[in-house]
Amino acid sequence: MKRLLLALLLLITACSPLKDPDGFRHGFADVDGVRMHYVTGGSGTPVVLVHGWPQTWYGWWPIMPALAGRHTVYAIDLPGLGDSTGAAKSYDKATLARYVHALTVQLGLRCPAIAGHDLGAAVAFQYASQFPQDTARLGYLDLPLPGPRVSAAAYRNLSWHIAFHSQPDVPEAVVGNDVREYLKLFYPQVSFNGRAFGGTNTRSPFTDAEIDEYARTYRRPEALKGGFDLHRALDQDVRDNEAAAPVRTPTLIMAAQGQAEAVKDTAAPRLTNVVRAVDVPHAGHWLVEENPQFVAAELLRFLSG
Repeated sequence: MKRLLLALLLLITACSPLKDPDGFRHGFADVDGVRMHYVTGGSGTPVVLVHGWPQTWYGWWPIMPALAGRHTVYAIDLPGLGDSTGAAKSYDKATLARYVHALTVQLGLRCPAIAGHDLGAAVAFQYASQFPQDTARLGYLDLPLPGPRVSAAAYRNLSWHIAFHSQPDVPEAVVGNDVREYLKLFYPQVSFNGRAFGGTNTRSPFTDAEIDEYARTYRRPEALKGGFDLHRALDQDVRDNEAAAPVRTPTLIMAAQGQAEAVKDTAAPRLTNVVRAVDVPHAGHWLVEENPQFVAAELLRFLSG
């Protein structure tokens, strides 16, 4: 009996979300049929942080305490991902932006700044495009904007994983019960000097504990599918971004070392008020993990402008 109780206790612990980080708290809100999870802390003008794939709100944790010294930080889990539950009506970024906006309204945030990384940057872009009156500033981190300068077909050719994840059912069948191993192998691919950047680095910028945390949520079949659906929505994302209203909100672009101008070029037709486009030194795709001090300093300077 004691062994059974101990086994159950270990199982519960392994499946439980992280405890509240010091100075922050976990919260939930029901938004249009899904239960959205967020982590908030700090004081000052609000900043909403939107993760990409394969991450959750926890991808912002390395810089959240620094931001919270001057701002009230809200790091969210997109619908169905992380500790959010329920599936979004669609995983195109225009639809997800409406979920995020509905959450900010429910939380009573007035004209927050919003920052997104990876596919979360596309969500943040759509947020600023659809709700300019509710967007103080836009942080756009390391994502070529799908359309109008990059077609869906060309976008899928940017990396093997985009084409792979875009296939119906196949990635779920392949990744299946090996989610943690897949994530562990993927993270170094797009790290500084990783294979995606023509290098040979195979060291992960993520600790075992960080990989465990991401695997904890992506092991859920619905979350695994939702993550791949972020990529499957690419054709709709291109159409939506081609039709989107230009974003005149002050914008900061940050990208992997050597990539900022290329990212800016893909987004230039739609981001018309880029205050600064900056490479993050010694960082590949994982800007926050690979150079948190630089990213935090740039965001703080931009948000105070």
